[in-house]
Amino acid sequence: MRVQSAVEAVSAIGNDEVIWCQSMAATPYVLLDALAEVAMLRRNLTLLQLHTERSGALCNPELQGHLRQRAFFVGKATRAAVRDGLADYVPIFLSEIPKLFRSGEQPLDAVLVQVSPPDAHGYCSLGISVEATRAALQVAKKVIAWVNPKMPRTHGDSFVHIDRFTRYFEQEAPLPLHTPAEQDPITQQIGRNVASLIGDGDCLQMGIGAIPDATLACLGDRRDLGIHTEMFSDGVLPLVRSGVINNSQKRKHRGRIVTTFAMGSQALYDFVDDNPEVAFLDVEYTNDTSVIRQNKQVMAINSALQVDLSGQVCADSLGTSIYSGVGGQMDFVRGASLSEGGRSVIALPATARGGEVSRISAILSPGAGVVTTRAHVHYIVTEYGVANLRAKSMSERAAELIRVAAPQFQEDLAREARELWGLKM
Repeated sequence: MRVQSAVEAVSAIGNDEVIWCQSMAATPYVLLDALAEVAMLRRNLTLLQLHTERSGALCNPELQGHLRQRAFFVGKATRAAVRDGLADYVPIFLSEIPKLFRSGEQPLDAVLVQVSPPDAHGYCSLGISVEATRAALQVAKKVIAWVNPKMPRTHGDSFVHIDRFTRYFEQEAPLPLHTPAEQDPITQQIGRNVASLIGDGDCLQMGIGAIPDATLACLGDRRDLGIHTEMFSDGVLPLVRSGVINNSQKRKHRGRIVTTFAMGSQALYDFVDDNPEVAFLDVEYTNDTSVIRQNKQVMAINSALQVDLSGQVCADSLGTSIYSGVGGQMDFVRGASLSEGGRSVIALPATARGGEVSRISAILSPGAGVVTTRAHVHYIVTEYGVANLRAKSMSERAAELIRVAAPQFQEDLAREARELWGLKM
């Protein structure tokens, strides 16, 4: 049923309902603003989500008892709410969320989405973010849609017929943009170090930010690269235009970029719009290790907040303070390891707080979450070099990691390796 406003659309949601919200740059933020208003007239609503954009209205303390956010991935908009106990963080692999919905383990009453206008056959597109929303659409009782002419029409698992919508309204509004992160000498050097591990014909997975972009900027002389990733951003565009990324060597979806969401500039959104070269697929599929491993030479590039001398990777928290989420890091680290010729990289600056703190530490901070275990980690890369931990002993790992730590911390790390780990350095 077509309605005239976002408030009228979300008014279909009743007390005690569980709602899934499409996330990332496709966040239906106009619907969320309306939900914050309508929720004051409801009780005990639960909003499930990943990283959301422009969702600050949901963090209003007055919503307690009316609506509570339940985040499978924490972003800027929810970080303070989680810290202050006003929202909940659920650690889980991103690939597992669709399974929760499809199995009924996580019941869903409603879904909020932002979609493109319908085509001649009545099909709208989820656009730049499919992730777990495809699964949510299959099981939820109600679907509330914002039809936005600014949303690109993407190919893959993104299509939903307008008849599926319980209520929808139309409004043109800009998508959240993420301009490429500024490069500095540290991220540029990390990018060069990561790029030294990438060869012709590799199939890449990478995230968003300065380090992935710095890495991609160094790959202009490679040939026949492919993309099978959870997400991608602007850094791939020059390589696609130059033919470096052509997906010709992939065994799965040859000739196509595979992703589940995209986040970046308007140029990126224009690139994916009605582009059959790019397939936006269900995250249960894109992040399935049995799918990832079928491509040869998978190169998974991910980041971390902290790494200890045994190789444990913390990527979702600063001590006990939740910063982001588990996401798909382990899916791709493991999938790359199982791939023929595959390998994985965890890339991070050697220090934090302006050089005051080493991100490579003797032990993880109390409460830090291990996202990638020491048994799974392969390469750790900083601006100081590449540490290869694969099949290395504890002493060998510590030596490799100390070598790529910031020089001012290396002596202390060697001492702590001896004192805390009992290692002979």
